[in-house]
Amino acid sequence: MIDAEVAGFHVVIPARFDSSRLPGKPLADIAGSPMIVHVARAAAASGAIDVTVATDDQRIVDVVKAAGFNAQLTSDDHQSGSDRVFEVVATQGWGPTEIVLNVQGDEPLLPPALVAQVGEHLVADKGISVCTLREPITLETDWRDPNCVKVLVDNRDRALLFSRAAIPHSRGGYDRFAKEGNWGWRHVGLYGYRVSALQAFVDLPPSQLELQESLEQLRLLENGVPLSVLVACEPAVGGVDTPEDLDRVRAILAAG
Repeated sequence: MIDAEVAGFHVVIPARFDSSRLPGKPLADIAGSPMIVHVARAAAASGAIDVTVATDDQRIVDVVKAAGFNAQLTSDDHQSGSDRVFEVVATQGWGPTEIVLNVQGDEPLLPPALVAQVGEHLVADKGISVCTLREPITLETDWRDPNCVKVLVDNRDRALLFSRAAIPHSRGGYDRFAKEGNWGWRHVGLYGYRVSALQAFVDLPPSQLELQESLEQLRLLENGVPLSVLVACEPAVGGVDTPEDLDRVRAILAAG
């Protein structure tokens, strides 16, 4: 167990087989490999101590292990990816000061540099317990899209609010936003936690804003847990939620 001096970070990739819009999504073939294997490769390239896929389905365990990565079969009762990540943390016995990153299992084009950025920031700054990323919103259509999660930050790069709504509102109109091509910040759903903060999170009941927005990170803000929100060092390509997203990712990889 790594204790007071944290030497690196772990990555856990939660991957649930069922998906309302794309059943069996983690096993979808992309350029000859299952999606979840692409994600594991990206996470491993970040310099993580280890990478574990946490899943509710033996088929996912089998393909991950066949590709040379760790996988753990977890409970099928988890309500969120964070709960699934914490089951791995508890099984491995990682100490409260250790760092674990929750990398989404539907991000086959995730730049490894983003994983490294979050993990290394937590290693370097012992005053931070939770870290995530943001990137600029350059299109009004994205800013108004409820599927694009917006984040407001303070002068210390700490989260003030996450919302699916078009924030910040501009009482004087949006001409300046349009002229500058700066519509605020998009949240990039990659999280790093100290184990103590992740345990506190999963022990808390869902909060009011979390339930209203369907954004679990609001549970932390409503309970006074600060979130560091770094500007992503590379563009986040975006994940796979729909068959159209899957076609887009396949086309990107096919083009080289």
